[in-house]
Amino acid sequence: MPSLRHDLLALVVPRLRGAGAVTDPAAERASVESCHAGLDRRLPTRTVPAFGLRYEHEVDDSAGFPVHVLTRRGTSPARTLVWLHGGGFVSPLDPVHVRYAARLADALGVRVLLPDYPLAPEHTWRDSLEPLVELATRWANGPGLGGLLLGGDSAGGGLALALAQALRERGQVRPERLLLVSPWVDLTTSSPATAWFDRRDPWLHSSSLRLYARWWAGLPDDAPDDHPDLARTEVSPALGDLGDLPPTLMLCGTRDLLVPACRRLATRAAEAGWDLTYVEEPGAIHVYPLLPGIPEAARAWTTTLEHLR
Repeated sequence: MPSLRHDLLALVVPRLRGAGAVTDPAAERASVESCHAGLDRRLPTRTVPAFGLRYEHEVDDSAGFPVHVLTRRGTSPARTLVWLHGGGFVSPLDPVHVRYAARLADALGVRVLLPDYPLAPEHTWRDSLEPLVELATRWANGPGLGGLLLGGDSAGGGLALALAQALRERGQVRPERLLLVSPWVDLTTSSPATAWFDRRDPWLHSSSLRLYARWWAGLPDDAPDDHPDLARTEVSPALGDLGDLPPTLMLCGTRDLLVPACRRLATRAAEAGWDLTYVEEPGAIHVYPLLPGIPEAARAWTTTLEHLR
């Protein structure tokens, strides 16, 4: 059974995030583009106490978009974690992502890279994936560097898996570990169980996911659900080749619209011989491991550190 605090957050967080179904795609596009036009692209650090005193923060612009580099002061880590943030490919880095990344930097003694990758609908996967491949390769092979970890939550989790597949195809860098938190790995939303979980999820809505998926794939708003560009590996990595990927931990709750695709990915991973550990938290909502002060997140944190260490 979910904890009382979890259930309280399950009520509050979707309201704070403005979760809702999309009824007018054109209006949603205009709203999102207007929001992007006024974005403050500085790193949101307000959830991390004494951030400037505890962490060195640099910005690497070599990818063509800002990549925030966090290092705990007084340390010289060899390993690098690339963390790709969620937000449906339409929302920027959030204070919750920065807090989680800072916790990982502390607990693992790693350098953390937070790419502020280009957002849809103005941009598609084509504007992010290849620059991320080059970024990961550069930080894995640079002088004094050794060991690359990849991870992401929600849309960022799907992008992290696509990045791992792209790195495998290049044959130059093999990440040590991969962490997927409630990942969006199948943008076709083709699972028959999706409709049932759509009614159960208090946060995500299939109408918005279908629209954002089209934007990320570079398709018009009215493209059909079975358009082949939604199923290509770069967009829906769960449908791609799962062989020779790094050991992976995937976490998801059962009140999450994305859980059918996570289950499908776990099944395909077993068939492919991929070392993927899937942990499903009963009754937990989307990205529950990032939520503050709940026992479900504490359990996920312990499991995460065991995996990444």
